[in-house]
Amino acid sequence: MAACAFALKLLPLVATGRFCSSRASSPARSAVRAFSRTATRSQLHRVEGTGALTGKVDRFGGVTVNLADIGLPADISESSFSRLIQDSLAQWKTEGKVAVWLRVPISLSRCAAAASTHGFTFHHAKHDHTVLALWLGEGESRLPGSATHQIGVAGAVVDESNGKVLVVQDRNKTKNAWKFPGGLSDPGENIGATAVREVFEETGVHAEFRSLLSIRQQHNHPGAFGMSDMYIICRLGPLTYDINFCTRECLRCEWLDLAELARTDDTTPITSRVARLLLHGLEHGFNKIDLSMEELPAVYSGRFYQLYHRQLPPTLKS
Repeated sequence: MAACAFALKLLPLVATGRFCSSRASSPARSAVRAFSRTATRSQLHRVEGTGALTGKVDRFGGVTVNLADIGLPADISESSFSRLIQDSLAQWKTEGKVAVWLRVPISLSRCAAAASTHGFTFHHAKHDHTVLALWLGEGESRLPGSATHQIGVAGAVVDESNGKVLVVQDRNKTKNAWKFPGGLSDPGENIGATAVREVFEETGVHAEFRSLLSIRQQHNHPGAFGMSDMYIICRLGPLTYDINFCTRECLRCEWLDLAELARTDDTTPITSRVARLLLHGLEHGFNKIDLSMEELPAVYSGRFYQLYHRQLPPTLKS
């Protein structure tokens, strides 16, 4: 089942309030508490009255429920939610649903505990919510796992007029090695856009994406909480040349001769290897080393993807 099965829209939390005043008399406070309890029971009755929690059904037969979007009382108890999820599961099973994705905002964390008693387990979490999952279909669960990789992107900005490349030395590294400027890709950000952004943020140099050069795959990465790490190096072309580097992140920033970068010991193995690759491109043509990008329409209506590959002869393009 594709990972997109649990894609969710980020919807605002539903805020609920109650009357309160430190100056109110005791009978007044009692009346307010009674009103609040009555309102809570009324809200819960309306939710339970539907027969099940409401959610979005995906094309795989799963249902996604966002607790921040269904009008649950802010003070719903763990036991009340447990009864609600029990009734909902009975209906979903009758309807033939194969899976349930339950998005729980941090303000309703007790609902996660209640859901766990019905078989739900944690799938993934963000800063303000977690997503629990439950397989209802036959046999072993076929739900996709949570995201397991982080994507780092660097930009090798090559000045073809003089054979120099833009490099930095990180401030937070134990070894002051020359490397290409880069950083982690933001969610929804294309590889080339990450490279261009990171180069500008670290060096002050504007550049444009030209191609993808290399991909490093590393598992159990210490800097990725033990997850897997993909490190991608792109070739960029400079649009400006003046350096104004970020002193919080970098110790040094220079335009360095590619031949020097390829042979120096003051660099990382991957930087040295890509420097030699770039030298080969300068001497024999970048078409020999580039993986260029082409945007193509996806099978999902209205969506596109970026495909990276060696250039095809015009006669082979369809």
